[in-house]
Amino acid sequence: MNAPKSVRASAPVPVGADGTVRTEGRVADLVAAEDVLLFVNAAITATGQREFRSGAAEQQLSLDFLHTYVRVNYRRVYAASLALDINHHNAALIVRRLLETAGEASPGELRAEGRLIAARLALLPPPRVYRLFGELRRGKVNNRRTRAIMRDWLAARPDLGHDAVKYRAGLKTVARHIHLPCPEGGGPLAEVGAFLFRPGRLPRYEHGLLDAWRRAHYEQGAVAELPFTVAEGFAAKHGMKREVFLKRAAPGMTRLERLRTQERRAAAGRHGAPAPKADLTVMPLTRLALYVLSLGFEQRAERRAELTGALRAAARRAAGGHAGSWGRVHAVLDDSFSSSGSGQKRRRPLAVALACHHLLEVLAAPGAYRGLWTSGAGDALLVRPWGPTPLGMRILDALEPGADGAAPDRLVIVSDGWDNAPEGLAGEVLRVWRARLDPARRTAVVHVNPVYDAEGFAVRGLAAGVATAGIRDAEDLPALVEIARFAEGRTGTTELYAYLDRRVARFTGAGGEGGVAA
Repeated sequence: MNAPKSVRASAPVPVGADGTVRTEGRVADLVAAEDVLLFVNAAITATGQREFRSGAAEQQLSLDFLHTYVRVNYRRVYAASLALDINHHNAALIVRRLLETAGEASPGELRAEGRLIAARLALLPPPRVYRLFGELRRGKVNNRRTRAIMRDWLAARPDLGHDAVKYRAGLKTVARHIHLPCPEGGGPLAEVGAFLFRPGRLPRYEHGLLDAWRRAHYEQGAVAELPFTVAEGFAAKHGMKREVFLKRAAPGMTRLERLRTQERRAAAGRHGAPAPKADLTVMPLTRLALYVLSLGFEQRAERRAELTGALRAAARRAAGGHAGSWGRVHAVLDDSFSSSGSGQKRRRPLAVALACHHLLEVLAAPGAYRGLWTSGAGDALLVRPWGPTPLGMRILDALEPGADGAAPDRLVIVSDGWDNAPEGLAGEVLRVWRARLDPARRTAVVHVNPVYDAEGFAVRGLAAGVATAGIRDAEDLPALVEIARFAEGRTGTTELYAYLDRRVARFTGAGGEGGVAA
C-alpha cells in the first residue's frame, strides 16, 4: 500500500507547537491543502467496509493511516472535520482519537475540541455513541475530560428510561465508566439504576417502558408497548405469529423500521407477513433511492407514480433554497457493474447516482437538466448495475450544447472514477475541453465519487484540472460542490482554513477561538 500522493511528493510539513502549519512557499501551502482535502474526502466516503474493488481489511488499514497522519500533522483541521458533512463512522473515529490523545493538545485546542465533540455527538445516532463510549471504556480512556463529555451527553438524552430498555448494555457500560449516581431511593435515576444493576428488586416501575419490559416477560399484551427492536425478541420468545406481531407493533414503529421491514419482505418475494406501509414521501433521498433499487423491475414499474413522486419530493426537500439556482445542468451518472457495490454496501454507488439524478433535476433551472447514464438507459427508475464504464463517451455527449444551442453551466459526474471503455478517455476529454474549448471555465465541472479507493488513500479522480469530492449521501451535494473548488489546485490553506473556520463557527455557535488557522 502506497502513501498519499502529497506525502510522497514532499517532506513532512512543519507543524508548530500550537498545532498550526508553518508553510514555507507556495508548494508547501498546496501540499497542506491537498492533505486536508484528501482526508475530508475519505472521511465523507469511507466506512471501513468492503467495496467493489477492495476488501474491508484494506479499507480499514488505509483509513487508519489517514486518521493518524492528519491527526499528528494537522490536529486543528482533524478536529474541525467534525463540522463537515463526514459520515458517522469517521465522526466516531475522530472523537475517539481526539479523546485518546488529549495530552497532545494545547488548552485552547482542548476547549475547541470539546465544543466540536459535544456538537457532533448530539447528531450521531444513539447506538453509535454508546458503541463509541464502550470502545473508550475498553481502551481505558478514563480521563476527567472524557467522563465529563459522557455525563453531558447522557444528561441531554430526552429519556434515559427509553435508553435503558433499547440500549441496555450500552447505557450500563457508560454508567459504570462515569460512576453515574443511581441511588436506591425514589426518582427516575433510581429506577434506571435498579433496572440496570438490580433487576427484579422492584415489583413494578413508575416509568412506562421499564414496567412494560418487566411485564413483557409473561404478558403478550405488553410486547407492543416496547421499542420495535426489543419487542421482536419478546415476540419470538412468546411464539407470536409474525403478522399478529407486526399489526400490534405498527403504531410504535419508526419510519426507518417500517422501511426496513418492507425491504426484507421485498427481498423475500411476496412470502411472509404483510409489513406496515412506510410513508415514502418523508424518507431521506438517498435512503429512499436504496429502497427503490431493492425492488424488482415489475414492482418499480407498477409503483412508478408513487416511487417517482416520493423521489422528487425528497429531492425538493434536499435542495432547499438552492432549487433552480444552478442554471443549465448536464450530468453523467454511472450505472456500470461496479455500481453494484459490495455485500456490505449493496447498490450504494448506484443509489447515490439515482438520488443525485433527481436532486440535480431540482437544482437546475426549470427544463434545463439533462441526465446521461453510462449504460445508455433512458428510464432512471429502472436502472441496474450493468456493463462497462464508458465515461469518456458520455462526457462528450454531456458537453454538447442543449436544445437551445447553449453549453451547460455545470457538468456533474457521479462515478467511482474507473473509466474503462476505453480506459483514460474521460480524463483526456476533460483535459482537451479545458485547454482548447473552454479555457475561460464557462462550464463548471465537478466529479463526485461515492467510493473510497483504499490503495490511493483517496477517492479516484478523472483529470488533474477537474475537482473531485467524495460523497456518501446525495443530500450533501450542494455543500460538496462548494468544498470541491478547493481541490482544483488554485487555492492554498488560507482560503481552505477560512472556509473550515466558518463551518466550525456555524456548527458550534462559537466565535473564532481555536480556529484551524489560529
